[in-house]
Amino acid sequence: MADQNTMLRDSVTLRPAEKAELFDKLLSSLYKPDAQIDELWAREAESRLDASEQDKIKAVTLEQVLSKYK
Repeated sequence: MADQNTMLRDSVTLRPAEKAELFDKLLSSLYKPDAQIDELWAREAESRLDASEQDKIKAVTLEQVLSKYK
């Protein structure tokens, strides 16, 4: 395998579209699907939707959330 400095030097000479494609492939290679985590997130989403439909939780706008951090 070529060393990282060589790969970086070679990649900076790419056209913008080629850089974007390379970046997308590198980023995609970091994601490894995990069925257990996907199932947990699906259950969490259903739980939150049910709570919202039953008025157990209140939705707030993005502006309201961000105003806390100004």
